[in-house]
Amino acid sequence: MPGAVATRVLSYSQALCEATDQAMQMDPSVIVIGQGTRDTNAIFGSLAGLFEKYGPGRVIEMPLSENAITGICVGAALNGLRPVFVLQRADFLLLAMDQLVNHASKWHFMFGGKSAVPITIRCIIGKGWGQGPQHSQSLHAICSHFPGLRVALPASAYTAKGLLLNSIFSNDPVVLFEGRSLFDLKGEVPEEPYVYPFGKAAIVQQGSDITLAAVSYLVEETKKGAELLKKDGIIAEIIDLVSSSPVDYDTICASVKKTGRLVVLDISWEPFGLAAQVSAEVSGRLLRDLKGPVEKITLPFSPTPTASVLEAVYYPTADGIYKKCMDLFKKTK
Repeated sequence: MPGAVATRVLSYSQALCEATDQAMQMDPSVIVIGQGTRDTNAIFGSLAGLFEKYGPGRVIEMPLSENAITGICVGAALNGLRPVFVLQRADFLLLAMDQLVNHASKWHFMFGGKSAVPITIRCIIGKGWGQGPQHSQSLHAICSHFPGLRVALPASAYTAKGLLLNSIFSNDPVVLFEGRSLFDLKGEVPEEPYVYPFGKAAIVQQGSDITLAAVSYLVEETKKGAELLKKDGIIAEIIDLVSSSPVDYDTICASVKKTGRLVVLDISWEPFGLAAQVSAEVSGRLLRDLKGPVEKITLPFSPTPTASVLEAVYYPTADGIYKKCMDLFKKTK
């Protein structure tokens, strides 16, 4: 693909839309299929104008049957298409797990690499106007458990476009988790098509005193927490993990060797999750470099509340991040 040259400011949703549009222009085998593809909201604008431009043969509205749609996408991929399945709420990915885990993720291995299942599944996660326990959770840790699946969580408009283009043109099945609170987030995005690599974390802010490794919408909250730390003379290095399968441990470890302290921030629960995995891996690699224990900031181990007053204390905040970091410094002085 051409290298990135000119940039302009786009929202996260506009970046996703542009990536899909450019992929469909470049390759007629790319189709969009799923739920709400022709909705007036166009999935927060991320599919705006695509049905009008490409028609019902390439932007295909489907009923609420995630298992069936995923099976259709697997079959379409095996027959030369590159489906982008817009599943919307990640919670309903559980209904598609048989097709995704027992077929799509294994196909390449079962047939000696002679065929592939290049499907992309877009899921929306996180806080938003009382979405509650059945419309908020992220299943990235579950998906990352299975070999053959790539799992990415764009936290910026730039990575949203690059990761979606990479997903569409990858020959692996990919699950893309998109933060509900990020769709209006703006940032510089190249006009030309480009890919952002899986397994390559992004250094959001250079620092020397503590490493904050965050994912998805918690990257933005971590920036706010880092500003609070700065007032106390603590300069945090912020890492956007970008993907959970694979994880860029080299970038994390290089940062921790410099700072000696690590806090991992995840958008789901701690048990058997991404934060626990990163903590275990870094602790094993850098036992002598760490000045204290790796700390984790995750969601409380309970279903997501619906009431806004409870949501406010359920999700991690900049104040909570600041306090956790200060507690770590007390342990390591």
